[in-house]
Amino acid sequence: MTVHPKLSRRAFLAATGSAALGLTIGLRLDVTPASAATAGIAAEASTFNPFVRVAPDGVVTVLVKHLDKGQGVATGLATLVAEELDAPWEAMRVEFAPADARVYNNLEWGEVQGTGGSSSISNAHTQYRTAGAAAREMLKAAAAKEWGVPAGEVTLRQGLLAHPSGKSAPFGAFAAAAAASPVPEKPPLKDAAQFVYIGKTFPRLDTRAKSHGERLFTLDQKLPGMHVAVLARAPKFGGKVASVDDAAARAVPGVVDVVRLPEAVAVIAKSTWPALKGRDALKVEWDFSAAESRSSDALFAQYRALAATPGKVFASTGDAEAALAKAATVIEADFEFPYLAHAPMEPLDVIIRHDGQSAEVWTGSQLQTVDHAVTAGILGLDPAKVKLHTLWAGGSFGRRAIANAHYVAEAALLAKAWGKPDPVKIVWSREDDIKGGYYRPMYVHKVKAGLDGAGNLVAWRHRIVGQSILTGTPFEAFMVKDGIDATSVEGVSDMPYAVPNFHGELHTVKVGVPVLWWRSVGHTHTAYVVETMMDDLAKAAGRDPYEFRMTLLEGHPRHQAVLKLAAGKAGWGTPLPQGRHRGIAVHASFKSFAAQVAEVSVKPDGTMKVERVVCAIDCGLAVNPDIVAAQMEGGVGYGLGAAMRNAITLKDGEVEQANFDAYEPLRMSDMPVVETHIVASAEPPTGVGEPGVPPAAPAVANAWYAATGTRWRKLPFSSPQGS
Repeated sequence: MTVHPKLSRRAFLAATGSAALGLTIGLRLDVTPASAATAGIAAEASTFNPFVRVAPDGVVTVLVKHLDKGQGVATGLATLVAEELDAPWEAMRVEFAPADARVYNNLEWGEVQGTGGSSSISNAHTQYRTAGAAAREMLKAAAAKEWGVPAGEVTLRQGLLAHPSGKSAPFGAFAAAAAASPVPEKPPLKDAAQFVYIGKTFPRLDTRAKSHGERLFTLDQKLPGMHVAVLARAPKFGGKVASVDDAAARAVPGVVDVVRLPEAVAVIAKSTWPALKGRDALKVEWDFSAAESRSSDALFAQYRALAATPGKVFASTGDAEAALAKAATVIEADFEFPYLAHAPMEPLDVIIRHDGQSAEVWTGSQLQTVDHAVTAGILGLDPAKVKLHTLWAGGSFGRRAIANAHYVAEAALLAKAWGKPDPVKIVWSREDDIKGGYYRPMYVHKVKAGLDGAGNLVAWRHRIVGQSILTGTPFEAFMVKDGIDATSVEGVSDMPYAVPNFHGELHTVKVGVPVLWWRSVGHTHTAYVVETMMDDLAKAAGRDPYEFRMTLLEGHPRHQAVLKLAAGKAGWGTPLPQGRHRGIAVHASFKSFAAQVAEVSVKPDGTMKVERVVCAIDCGLAVNPDIVAAQMEGGVGYGLGAAMRNAITLKDGEVEQANFDAYEPLRMSDMPVVETHIVASAEPPTGVGEPGVPPAAPAVANAWYAATGTRWRKLPFSSPQGS
């Protein structure tokens, strides 16, 4: 997911033009111990600042302002606190912070609390280290006061306060006294040479709890008196309920009510199974007069026609047309990318309780500011009367970061229409999730590039056709400039290769299919186009693909460094076993730099097996190298799964895929061995959740090209190819 701008809550509200997005968040966690009871904090724990609590037994709880949906951010933020606090790792605990953008905002986004753009560690790095350092200095000062010694003489190591006189005590003994003292504004931070945790691998804090079923996801959450609802939604996007016969649904044992909403019908039951059976029994007539009713073939035909015409210029240097006319060699290529579903293991789900005076929401919230404000707006409540509980999420890949909070809004609309105080959980089935929209947009690219007689790249013209993720959202005012959606062209508009004559154009089309950022957003298609074109150009120039890239990346040392590292670790240029072939790709996204070398083999039936992927990543300071490696492995798997066989297709406006039989994820038998090598760096941390995705597909495609001479320009790889 990409979110670039810094937004104020006022500007965010103004951009929406909707009262449903509220004004302020009323759940501020004060930094004084007196607020502990109202914030739901155990009385024995002492609050040092909005991010750190310390109990008398030495347990340190870190309040995590971001959603952890499997990426390891909770462990990462706890690592930063533990480092500066000098706490024992076994003492560290985590819980999610309240929804309060005044305190827990994403510092890269302004006054918006949320998770995305691979920004969690990068925006919070100094903030959480400072929180830990402040708690450390407060504990040392409290001990010094008690012992009657200068604070500068007190040390804190692995949870033990000590003085050269021989006095010592575990830091929990001074937690209450320390928390009552002033919070230092600029406590000293450790030098890198002093690090105990940062840059080292330590066990994730959530692994054991998840393995034992102790971490509560929304699917696990059960509340007294809770009902379960499933919704019948229009099979075409934009469809509305015309009429409904719910008699058979109400007759299903366990069904307690059926509620009609403007765009759906909800079946409320005592548990999930009768709710599903009740929905099956509904007889709904839909109004498709304003619905999207085109098929994928028709949309691609429209996109191809647009790609043949000039669009809105997003970047231009030199004179690409003149340079192409003089080029000794010209390569032209058309690329097609389908809609893609996010398909996390945990489909969308949300619990809401509304008694008319207040409301509570439980969900894996990725944009707390939006989810909270939309709930308050729909229910007509003061935001201070709405409490949002962020729960662990089983994946997202961008799916829970929705500018209109549609699935949370759906819950608020249902609670309002039902009018009962009992909590109700809305459950999306796998079919609901796959067919439910908000996809990675489909795109068409048309590229023309030229080489001179010496094999030098002299010109590049690039046209892109696709939907805007941002148009019609609060982010449009900040991220769509002169009609150019930044997420449609990222990865091309900032292409690092030295091209003296470049011209880029964009056609933004309107389609009734809801679209959303998908893991690595625009880089999912732009990296593929650029990196496969680079191999085509290298071959035409008679150059090695690695050397060709290195020459064109002069002036971009971090690109070159990861490219060199990946190539070296993969043995680029050395012989491979019979039947194996290599491909390479490099791409920067979310302020990080990643290069990958893929090894593929050709099976006897002519199909491909990806055997090995060597990944080099420069993400600045790696807080926990094991989590970085895990994200690279996950990114490779996610990118390959989509590239190999995933596509969301429409027939007369209806999505044809419904479950993992037709939208098949990567299987363990498909997963290559992934080796991750991290560039040593003292630069601030940058993103790792998404940068592993963009190079994966082009590296594999380039390896297949080396093996067979076949170029995939229409994804997924299983699609019939036009060239």
